[in-house]
Amino acid sequence: MSDHPTKTYTNGEITVIWKQHKCIHSAVCFKSLPTVFDPRKRPWVSMDGASTAQIKETVSKCPSGALSLEENKPPEAEESNRPASMHITPNGPILVNGPVEVKDAKGNKTVYNKMIALCRCGASKNKPFCDGSHHIVEFKD
Repeated sequence: MSDHPTKTYTNGEITVIWKQHKCIHSAVCFKSLPTVFDPRKRPWVSMDGASTAQIKETVSKCPSGALSLEENKPPEAEESNRPASMHITPNGPILVNGPVEVKDAKGNKTVYNKMIALCRCGASKNKPFCDGSHHIVEFKD
């Protein structure tokens, strides 16, 4: 059994994947679409709470990559030449919306096509990625 539980939720068209260990509890999903993402309920994801398009839009905003999705049917052609963009959040991580290549200290490269959150406070146990430690250390910029 994995130390990092992953849960899936589907509406037939798409499957939302939640990787609990990546979640930084930014509440972007809950604030954007509370009819689908409500941590006060069990299960906390209700796929019949909104349209597929609305769910896809909200999942694409997840700053940690804890939420992702898979198409349950052949995907439409996606725009792959879009430029990466960055947003520095107040007292929080740098959000990078891909595609972006991250190279670790050993030279291993990983390409991310969705949003990632990079640590600014220095306290993350998952560097270079944010793990929400900025809340614990009360990071202020």
